[in-house]
Amino acid sequence: MSTVIPTSQEPVTLPNEILEISISIAVKELDPTLVNEQFLKFSGIVPNEWELNQQPVVSKAGSQLVFKNGLSIVAQPRSLTFLEGMNDKTAEVVTVGKVASAFVEKLPNAQYNGVVVTPKCLIPLPDQNDGARKFITGTLLASGAWQDLGKAPVQAAVEFTYLLEGCQFNLKVNQATLQIPDRQAVSALLFAGNFNYSLNNPNPQERVSVAKQYIEAWQSDLDTFRGIVHEKFLAEQQPQTVFG
Repeated sequence: MSTVIPTSQEPVTLPNEILEISISIAVKELDPTLVNEQFLKFSGIVPNEWELNQQPVVSKAGSQLVFKNGLSIVAQPRSLTFLEGMNDKTAEVVTVGKVASAFVEKLPNAQYNGVVVTPKCLIPLPDQNDGARKFITGTLLASGAWQDLGKAPVQAAVEFTYLLEGCQFNLKVNQATLQIPDRQAVSALLFAGNFNYSLNNPNPQERVSVAKQYIEAWQSDLDTFRGIVHEKFLAEQQPQTVFG
């Protein structure tokens, strides 16, 4: 995930977190060329007034469309992903769930096998140059000789798997950097979660209905994810949000 921080001679105020949400749908067979601007607008999946932010890629191997409102759609032969950054957006104006749900509704005969809701959260640590590494190796991992090997401090990532009500939830914690024009890169923690939902109902209509339920509950998944990150992992951490 990435964000754009404007160039300025003034101190930069960073957000407490940078959020991104994606919804991936597993499909047994999908022609990626179907996912093009004309079809999406003609079928009513996206509004006619939406404009592309860049030249679309449409091919049998895969298609990608990026709209000016921040929504991206990536189609591959067995999956379809809708992705949107949430910087400065309220949940009411985020379109990722509406568009993903509309796609499933407009193509009810496709064999949908699963839905994965993937929220990501980037936590800047501007006053802690090595803060992300220290959090992972010092807070999440036990100390030991394995940390003192080689010519540089060990780099680490951690993955957790939880069984929640109705789905499996995976969470990865990685070191990251936030690039800011004309300024030193900022250390950051990247939390990436995914809620995995299977679609096993043999009835196509019921399968579509259940898929839409999972998709349209993305905000609940996002709230659960943020609660886990902030209450279970960052409860004792107080990242600074301003640097000069």
